[in-house]
Amino acid sequence: MSIFKGAGVAIVTPFHEDGSVNYEAFGKQIERQIAGKTDAVIVCGTTGEASTLSHEEHLDVIRYCVEKVNKRIPVIAGTGSNCTETAIYLSKEAEKAGADGLLLVTPYYNKCTQKGLLEHFRMIAESVSIPIILYNIPGRTGGVLIAPETICTLCREVKNIVGVKDATGNISGVAKLLHMAAGDVDVYSGNDDQIVPILSLGGKGVISVLSNVAPKQTHDICQMYFDGNVEGSRDLQLKAIPLIDGLFCEVNPIPVKKAMNLMGLEAGTLRRPLTEMEDAHAEVMKKAMEDFGIL
Repeated sequence: MSIFKGAGVAIVTPFHEDGSVNYEAFGKQIERQIAGKTDAVIVCGTTGEASTLSHEEHLDVIRYCVEKVNKRIPVIAGTGSNCTETAIYLSKEAEKAGADGLLLVTPYYNKCTQKGLLEHFRMIAESVSIPIILYNIPGRTGGVLIAPETICTLCREVKNIVGVKDATGNISGVAKLLHMAAGDVDVYSGNDDQIVPILSLGGKGVISVLSNVAPKQTHDICQMYFDGNVEGSRDLQLKAIPLIDGLFCEVNPIPVKKAMNLMGLEAGTLRRPLTEMEDAHAEVMKKAMEDFGIL
């Protein structure tokens, strides 16, 4: 059974001006997502700036999210690392905290082989009992791609590896994967501009940045598609394209935090080396937000 179906938010981690985690604002964001019918919360992923959280902060944020959500929707914790032992540690602690599933990014910097990927993900999966979604994002992992054959092998041979978040941007590659998978792999779009295309190929939904600012609309893109209203789903996907472009005109999560702050959602500052959005880009994004009706 899938961990979730529909729109999961890749939620930001709000910070105070001094760089500490703003848990009060985080709690409000979680409640806003649930009120907007978001289908799952993905905490401590790329958008959550997990790479700049200490291990203690990382686990505290997961624990807070799990407690705040309180089983109303699934919580999927990002616990991947380029170090297998670190990923095992974070994964085991996330399971202890009550996470419903894990999101494991491809190891970065080391640039391992497909054999290395198989061993890495197997070892992590064997250390926990909760389901796992792989995270295929070569643009952030030195070009390392989890091959379709590797994904299918892992989902078929490791009982708690159930799917993949595909942020490759390669629709042909997604089609090949879903053909090879023959129903054995849950595929989620990792790109907000490809929700409907991936759903049309048999995907289960999206792990979304857009949902941080437009939770109901992102949920509706998926739900309308599932309900058979393909035209409505497509039209909402296309209407969102300028906003999605704005949210990715600089590296994520710089724009989405700016957008949230413009909306009064207290996303706060960014941790270095990320810096504030360029004014010219912010104006373009602001216009897109106004046109989409969220500002």
